Amino acid sequence: MSPQNLLPSDGIATYFPGLFGEEESCAFLELLTHDIIWQHDEVVLFGKQYITARKVAWYGDQPFDYRYSGNSHQAKPWTGGLQAIKNRVDETTGHHFNSCLLNLYHEGNEGIGWHSDDEKTLDPSAAIASVSFGAVRKFAFRHKESRVKISLELGNGSLLLMESPTQTYWHHALLKTARKTGPRINLTFRKMKAGSIFW
Repeated sequence: MSPQNLLPSDGIATYFPGLFGEEESCAFLELLTHDIIWQHDEVVLFGKQYITARKVAWYGDQPFDYRYSGNSHQAKPWTGGLQAIKNRVDETTGHHFNSCLLNLYHEGNEGIGWHSDDEKTLDPSAAIASVSFGAVRKFAFRHKESRVKISLELGNGSLLLMESPTQTYWHHALLKTARKTGPRINLTFRKMKAGSIFW
């Protein structure tokens, strides 16, 4: 059975469970935990700056300048592990991604609130591919106008492909939970516009 669109309208979100096998996924979780240069993220809410519990990293084909929530990140060159994951994602989806934002969530009480990946430096017509390694976590979509919600659990080694115009009409979030969980690493492969480079 081929993967189906999860959204009832105004977007395409396709879930691919088990794109990476269980053993392979656990190996990638371990590799990324130690090989990636992680840092705590900073966000600005209502004029105040906060340091998040989760950690982030930004990699790409070129030293792309990615700006969101008042922050600027310069993309580092792909590691061998990231390149291998990207190759699988590109081959599976038929899209070519030139960058990747990584998030490390240590436990279930770390998440990310409602937002869209619609920064001006991103190609608005391009898809975004989200790969999950580690703990199973609940992910949700919410339509910006109707407020309809769709949720699913993102499994270890899974891929969620969000195609245009999903970011225009839907917010999404990684929901927090009081349930004890292990760490989770999420990789969102993106396509930056030409010229979005730090020199």
